Amino acid sequence: MFGIDYAALAAFLQVIMIDLVLAGDNAIVIGMAAAGLAPELRRKAILIGILAATGLRIVFALMATWLMGIIGLILLGGILLLWVCWKMYRELVVSERERHDAEEALTDEDENADGVVGGKAGTKTLRQAVTQIILADVSMSLDNVLAVAGAAKDHPIALLFGLALSVVLMGVASALIAKLLNKHRWIAWVGFLIILYVAIKMIYVGADQVAGCSLPHIPLVSESQETCTEVIRNSHFSFIGG
Repeated sequence: MFGIDYAALAAFLQVIMIDLVLAGDNAIVIGMAAAGLAPELRRKAILIGILAATGLRIVFALMATWLMGIIGLILLGGILLLWVCWKMYRELVVSERERHDAEEALTDEDENADGVVGGKAGTKTLRQAVTQIILADVSMSLDNVLAVAGAAKDHPIALLFGLALSVVLMGVASALIAKLLNKHRWIAWVGFLIILYVAIKMIYVGADQVAGCSLPHIPLVSESQETCTEVIRNSHFSFIGG
């Protein structure tokens, strides 16, 4: 209707929401890890974390199309995204105080006027904070790329747009997005549901590929048998089963 490809439009909307939520989620994790540091160390840790997350997103984005052509990796990626959903759920219900300290650490502002930015400085060292941040960045950057690739798999323009947007958001606007998600929690919950849907879809599509396109077709979840067969024909190799 009206010459609009609604499947492509849905893919664009999904990748935008995924990028927004995961960029904000990654920023919150960085802020929470750096919140207990002294001000000068906190700013350094946050900068390292954001630069690392941006770089990792670029590296994983360059590999995304090739990775998605490995039979079995979509299934494993979907399982990984389910774990991401569990982590997101736990972070969505984290205490308001922790989220507030993370937001203050990211913006470097004493928003509640208590004379302290990002909570009281603890015994955590810069090395400990950076290690925690880098480990989280590796996991969340891969999660972001897999989620975007899973949502936009059949729409290469949406895939490229989503991967580029994730890099821009993490590098430029992560603190602003984290603040937005903290203020409007429903956005994070909508993103959580979209990522959960993408995870379930990736698991089913990946399992169908591993099973030789023999699983029953489920609307909005599985691919057509023709698409599944084409993917297997053009795959690099199978991650499961050699």
